[in-house]
Amino acid sequence: MECDFARYHYPGNLCGMAFAHSKLTAQGQISVPAEVRRRLGVGPGSVLEWDEQGEEIVVRRVAKFSSEDVHHAIFRKAPKGKTIEEMKEGVAGYMKKRYARR
Repeated sequence: MECDFARYHYPGNLCGMAFAHSKLTAQGQISVPAEVRRRLGVGPGSVLEWDEQGEEIVVRRVAKFSSEDVHHAIFRKAPKGKTIEEMKEGVAGYMKKRYARR
C-alpha cells in the first residue's frame, strides 16, 4: 500500500494514522477538532455535509453560493457585453422616460 502523505497532518506520520480524532456523545454529537475546523474554514453556524464514498464517509463544508453562481444557474448563456457608451445611453433613456414631464 502506497502512502498518500498529503492526507495526513505532516509527512512524518505513519501511513494510515489519522491527524485528529473525535468522540461521539450519547446524543450522537461530535466535536470537530480545531485543526479540521481550520482546514475546512468553518466556525459556529457553519454547515457540514456527510457523503458516503464506498467504504468511507467524507465530511465537507457546504459551499455558499456567490451571486455569480446563482446567475449562471438562472441564465445558462452569458449575456452579451455592453460598452460604456451603450450603458450611458441606456441610463439616460431610462431617466428621460421615468422623469419626463407630461
